[in-house]
Amino acid sequence: MKRPWLAPLVPLYAAGVALRDLRLRRGWEPVRKLAYPVLSIGNLSAGGAGKTPLAIALAQLLAHRGFHIDILSRGYGRTSTQPMRVDPEGTAQLFGDEPLQMARAGIPVYVAPQRYDAGLLAEKNAAVQYDSASGHSPSAHILDDGFQHRQLARDLDILLLNREDWQDTLLPAGNLREPLRSAARAHVLAIPAEDPTLEADLRASGLKTPIWRIHRQMNVPACDGPIAAFCGIARPGQFFAGLEAKGSKLVLRRAFSDHHRYSAADLEKLAAEARAAGATALITTEKDAVRIGPSPQTLHGLPLRIVTLAVHIEGENQAANWLVERLMRASQRCAL
Repeated sequence: MKRPWLAPLVPLYAAGVALRDLRLRRGWEPVRKLAYPVLSIGNLSAGGAGKTPLAIALAQLLAHRGFHIDILSRGYGRTSTQPMRVDPEGTAQLFGDEPLQMARAGIPVYVAPQRYDAGLLAEKNAAVQYDSASGHSPSAHILDDGFQHRQLARDLDILLLNREDWQDTLLPAGNLREPLRSAARAHVLAIPAEDPTLEADLRASGLKTPIWRIHRQMNVPACDGPIAAFCGIARPGQFFAGLEAKGSKLVLRRAFSDHHRYSAADLEKLAAEARAAGATALITTEKDAVRIGPSPQTLHGLPLRIVTLAVHIEGENQAANWLVERLMRASQRCAL
């Protein structure tokens, strides 16, 4: 959502971003380095861009090619400040919703306010699990939402970028955390495959960065009859539109703030509104389901259906080979 009435404040925000960039480039702000290579996944805007499913996809892709992979996350909204490995059976309050979602995909995930501390814990655990003298598989970290987290050194930056970002403006009037020219800092731009002209527009702007086209697949469970949809994500309109594109008949839409923590009263009210609208079931995102509780099947007597989101990269093998080559080079540098 844009806020044009805040445009007079944009130059102040831009000055702050520029000052921090200068501090980092001149070495005035310390940048810490982990022992294993770091692959960052991020975006320019404040809010969702599909980072979580891409992080899961890349972790699985690299694991299938022999890497020991973990994900480092801040764990937005978690109640603890201790560096921890995420327990898939834990709660969003303790670990954060996105880290828990990634851990439930079978990936080691570590959280800490400073992701360097999460990485140290991950490497300590890996040292116990693997004997470096036995020739174990190469290791790497995936840094979740890391494009602006430049106080941790990284070897590769993957930046998700869509049409909405490309036409947006800086905070607080728009949603961009950095100016569009910062995209040149990325090693790869990941763009939606369904946008036929974005790649040409990026090239026309002078960007020569390699581009991956990303396909997103919403997996919508079958529902008999009308349904009530709700979510607490950054771009709820995309979720509702995706459901309707899949043929769902929505009789109720409820959008909460991103990372919203559902109270018992919220859920009771949702179920009552759904019944009043004639819905036979409720439907939400996997990220929201994590915040509701462990494996919810119903909400106050109404069936609850969970939508999952998967992504894959066009030319997946070529992209994976490119990543492996660069991470192996980085591993050799880290070993020196």
